[in-house]
Amino acid sequence: MSATEQTMTRRSVVAGIAAAGAAAALTTGTPAAAAVAERALLPADPLLHLLRRATFGPSPASIAEIRRLGATAWLDRQLNPSAIADPVADGVVARLPLARLSIAEIRSRVTAGTLKQYSWDPMWQLGFAAVARALWSERQLLEVMTDFWSNHLNVTCPQGDVWDSRIDYDTTIRKYALGTFADLLKASARHPAMLTYLDNRFSGKDAPNENYGRELLELHTVGLAYTEADVKNAARLLTGLTVDTATGKYRYDATRHAVGAIRVLAFQHANATAAEGETAVLALLDYLAMHQATARRIVTKLCVRFVADTPPESLITTLIKVYLDNRTAIAPVLRALFTSAEFAASIGDKTRTPLEDLAATVRTLGYGPAASGTKFLESLYGMARDAGHAPLFWGPPNGYPDVAAAWASPSGLLVRWNLHLSIAAGWWPDTLVRPANLLTGMVGPLPATYGVLIEKTAIRLAGIAPTPQQTAALAEFYGKTPASPLKAGDPAAGWMYPYLMGMILNSPSFALR
Repeated sequence: MSATEQTMTRRSVVAGIAAAGAAAALTTGTPAAAAVAERALLPADPLLHLLRRATFGPSPASIAEIRRLGATAWLDRQLNPSAIADPVADGVVARLPLARLSIAEIRSRVTAGTLKQYSWDPMWQLGFAAVARALWSERQLLEVMTDFWSNHLNVTCPQGDVWDSRIDYDTTIRKYALGTFADLLKASARHPAMLTYLDNRFSGKDAPNENYGRELLELHTVGLAYTEADVKNAARLLTGLTVDTATGKYRYDATRHAVGAIRVLAFQHANATAAEGETAVLALLDYLAMHQATARRIVTKLCVRFVADTPPESLITTLIKVYLDNRTAIAPVLRALFTSAEFAASIGDKTRTPLEDLAATVRTLGYGPAASGTKFLESLYGMARDAGHAPLFWGPPNGYPDVAAAWASPSGLLVRWNLHLSIAAGWWPDTLVRPANLLTGMVGPLPATYGVLIEKTAIRLAGIAPTPQQTAALAEFYGKTPASPLKAGDPAAGWMYPYLMGMILNSPSFALR
């Protein structure tokens, strides 16, 4: 970067702060005024609202698609992901062969000497694949829900003990992400990755391990509605669910199962013989999945993800009934959520997490993946990690937080601002496919004035035109006014244009989901 460009970078940060500050000033005052102001930072368009919440961010292609199909048909399509061709994301993920291996395939490679035992390489590739799918998959709602369940039923990735099973666990989550929670819960409970992560593979009748039993109740299902006796009984019933050391796969070991009558909350089972132990566990999981407290917990988390950090009780109550009436099926809950009045009224009530910000940046720019290789994915993953939100990487079993307060920090904001400019300018990753003529690709023919350039760029990237005050602040960055004529060859229409893009991506309008 030249000295001139370094000077302009410093100026861009200052101008970005000024522009963001001008918009943020709208949100001062009473909480009610702040809520109104936040809604004013986003377009009222219900189609764009649905895209911002049900995807990792609107892209030019997804905007065109939803305007062509309408909200109902678009949502129907997303809820049937197997019918959606996904050549771009599939092509990128195909460059990550270790991210698609079964437990048997990973172990076979270890036996053949082509992969080291306990290698983290497959898990790193899985993280890179998660980034690729978030950015370029056409099955956006599936990817959002896979991310949601990966947090709800968290198994940290990468993590040494699940070196051979974490890839397969992702496949399991993805399989049931839009199915029933009961099926997902039972699949998770019998997966080597979960049994290893929460120590149930080492649990036996002589010394039941309570880790999984406790998290099954507190995090995965009913929340804090349990007693210590419930935990102990759940742990006893879960004995025998283990991992075959020879194959790395799940197996039920009756010789390790603790028999005897079990009561967990209102669930009771005679558990009279070890042979029926697994059947008893599955019955408990079905009971927990259909529990009223579980229904409240699941739909509340869905409302936090898609509606507001503090969602309206009216919507939670409605969705609990939908969840229970449909025997834990998730698609009907999502359909009811996205078509609710509460969802329609929630514009401006969610803020993007760092991972969502990264994905939304690439998606709104319309940049494509590099033509070959995976270094660009490693770079994007590194950006998410620097922001504290590498996919699947959360350490504790409760998964990444999904509320704005958890991500609010000056250092985190600076990381986001840096990645906005770096990606927009094509500095890093430098192999993403960008328009041959960046300005034309963003706004079409050369605008007549700086004000029109700023307005068109803001609408293109953030979906809404800036206020006159904000437009004037952005024009001042170039030493111009909104009425100043823009000519071919002006830096603002050339090498300095990415700074305008970066400042708009730094704005509160883009930060909101």
